[in-house]
Amino acid sequence: MAAKISADLLVQLAKNRRSYYPLTKELPISNARVQEIINDATLQTPSSFNNQSNRVAVLFGAEHEKLWDITADALKPLVPADGWAATEQKINLFKGAAGTVLFFADQTVVEDFQAKFAPYADKFPHWAAQSAAIQQFITWTGLEAEGLGANLQHYNPLIDAKVAETWKIPATWKLDAQLVFGGKTGEAGEKTFQPLEERVKVFGA
Repeated sequence: MAAKISADLLVQLAKNRRSYYPLTKELPISNARVQEIINDATLQTPSSFNNQSNRVAVLFGAEHEKLWDITADALKPLVPADGWAATEQKINLFKGAAGTVLFFADQTVVEDFQAKFAPYADKFPHWAAQSAAIQQFITWTGLEAEGLGANLQHYNPLIDAKVAETWKIPATWKLDAQLVFGGKTGEAGEKTFQPLEERVKVFGA
C-alpha cells in the first residue's frame, strides 16, 4: 500500500518554484542527479491517450554555453545596434548558468494520433502543448526542490534549425522551451497575486 502523501507537499513545492536570475555554474547536486530528476519528470508526465510525445535534450557545460552562443548569433541581426548591449547582457546571464533543458514535442507522434483518432485531430497539438507545460513544471519544480535555481525561456523558433543541426535533433522534434538551471545567487523577487475571487468560481459547495 502506498504511503499517504498530503496535497500540502505538492502545494509547498509549487510555492517554492520560482524564476531565479542570475545563476551560477556551481550545482548543489551532481549532473547525474539532475538527469535522474529530468528522467523521472519525463516518465511521469501525463499525455493525451498516453501518447508520450514529450522529448528532452539536456545540455551541460560547454554544450550549454554553445546554445546561448547560437541564440546570440540568431538575435544579433534582428536587434537594433543601440539595443544590442542589453540583449547581449541578458543572453550572457543565461550562458553563465550550469545547463539548459530543451523541451520538444515529437510531431510524428502527434500526427500519428491525429490520424488514429480523426474526430479529435485538431485537438492533439493543443493537448501536446498542455503535456509539455506539465513536464516543464515538474522538471522545474523538481530541480528547485533540490536547491537549484531555474528560469524558463522561449527563443524558439528562432534557434530551432541551428539547435537541430548542432545536436542532431530529429527533424520531427519541435522545440517548445528552454529551462536554464544553475546555482542560486540570491532569492527570487516578490510575487504578487490577483484576488482568488476574480479567478475561482465554486458552485454547489
